[in-house]
Amino acid sequence: MYRRVNGRIEVLLAHPGGPFWGKKDLGAWSIPKGEFGPEEDALLAAKREFEEETGVMPEGDFISLGEQKQAGGKLVAAWAIEGDCELSILKSNLFSMEWPPRSGRMMKFPEVDRWAWFGLDEAREKILAGQRVFLERLVEKV
Repeated sequence: MYRRVNGRIEVLLAHPGGPFWGKKDLGAWSIPKGEFGPEEDALLAAKREFEEETGVMPEGDFISLGEQKQAGGKLVAAWAIEGDCELSILKSNLFSMEWPPRSGRMMKFPEVDRWAWFGLDEAREKILAGQRVFLERLVEKV
């Protein structure tokens, strides 16, 4: 999601939840995203995943930002939509993992622990390196 504020573009980024990401900031933020299967329409999956990570169903005219293979081999397809939302209403789903490792205890963590609006320069520093290309494609298209 992006918005225009005083003539500049700001993008909504998500900070991953869980113990591995808690103290990481630069290069840790992400566009809201998730997995989809081979039989699932990528845009429909993106809408579903956005809703799961934010609690808000995105609506409007979607702009394809294409696909990009990530360092781990995962192929990410991204879209942008112009809109605005109050950060305080966003609510992430939870995931379970064993924590601490080898403790036998399962704990729940939010998939996203916080969201923020960033201008493009700051977003380029905050976002995962493999997703910076989506910021550049957004600038080209809007």
